[in-house]
Amino acid sequence: MGAGFAGLEVVKRLADTGAEVILVDRRNHHLFQPLLYQVATAALSPADIATPIRSIVSEYDNVHVVLGEVDSVDLASRHLCYGDEEIGYDWLILAAGATHTYFGNDAWEDRAPGLKTLDEALDIRRRVLMAFEEAEMEGDPEARVAKLTFVVVGAGPTGVEMAGALREIAAETFPRDFRRVDTSTARIILVEGADRVLPGMSEKASRQAKEHLENLGVEVRLDTMVTDMDEEGLVAGGERLEAANVIWAAGVQGARVGSTLQVPLDREGRVRVEPDCSIPGYPHAFVVGDQAAQVDARTGEPVPGVAQGAIQMGEFVGRIIADELKHGTDPQRRPAFTYRDKGSMATIGRARAVADVGAFTFNGISAWLLWSVVHVAFLVGYRNKALVMIHWAWQWLIQSRGARLITGMPEPDVERPVDLSRRDAA
Repeated sequence: MGAGFAGLEVVKRLADTGAEVILVDRRNHHLFQPLLYQVATAALSPADIATPIRSIVSEYDNVHVVLGEVDSVDLASRHLCYGDEEIGYDWLILAAGATHTYFGNDAWEDRAPGLKTLDEALDIRRRVLMAFEEAEMEGDPEARVAKLTFVVVGAGPTGVEMAGALREIAAETFPRDFRRVDTSTARIILVEGADRVLPGMSEKASRQAKEHLENLGVEVRLDTMVTDMDEEGLVAGGERLEAANVIWAAGVQGARVGSTLQVPLDREGRVRVEPDCSIPGYPHAFVVGDQAAQVDARTGEPVPGVAQGAIQMGEFVGRIIADELKHGTDPQRRPAFTYRDKGSMATIGRARAVADVGAFTFNGISAWLLWSVVHVAFLVGYRNKALVMIHWAWQWLIQSRGARLITGMPEPDVERPVDLSRRDAA
């Protein structure tokens, strides 16, 4: 269940085993989530970072794709339900990933969208682009300031990359396109509850990332918690911020289907698994990727919810199943999962990035080039790799974003429209 990084790795390992593999996903495409923020900020189009699942597995004759959302799993009877249908299984691999959490404030979701799917990325892109359009037509000074105030909640990689990209388009891409509003005056505020940005990276990388953000013009507020939110803004660290756009990047929780398993979950709703990634008491059922609360058998540290962790867990479980299909099931012989940390990185805009690789921390253009190479390498399909490189090269040369399309039919929300017949209307 799930055609993300982990699920696809399992499928690849089982392609030559002769087993019948049923791959279930509620969407028809594999998504490269690390670049979602570039869709949300109009740098890339959705098709650049997504590939149809059927085209990925078309070479595997033993793999069948089912488009559907799994509602529940019955581990005892070995079947899962989606809609009115049921699928029985001999082996189960849950790789449904994670979604964002609002820490009990679910009413904030409509006001502050997260960034886990293409639909959410397109929604954020629409909101961002509409904010600048509305500011161009807004005659009320206070309302115009609110339109051009963007708050990003959460300073992990997604939040940092989102804040940097927003500041870049406001200060470098949009100024020449608008006549009645100075887009460079837009405020980008990054709010983080911890004492540093990128808390999962080294302190040196965090410090350098903060410097990059502030040099761009992003307002970074640390040790700051969001305590309230409404249609006009939010309260962060006790201060009221009037902001038309709030983007949520502050936390994740395991996919909802995990709660139907009737097994222990951690605080983030992820399934607590055995060292071999199986569900306790069910050796033929595994959980991998962001949905698994797995611990590195070598270090005792939690496996981070990143792409490389999901890929490694998928490979690991795929090998176990392939081996046991040949030689019979023996959970006592299974190895324990160990995580190979290949580094962490985040980009903060054009030629600005930080990267931790082993004991070394890279900064600036060298880290940005490393980030670019790694992300292109992990994209599925040669078409996507080529298109992303072309788009990035074009943006580097002319500092323009070609995916600035407002889809749907949103109605502009303007307090006091300017008189367009006056040249000094703003």
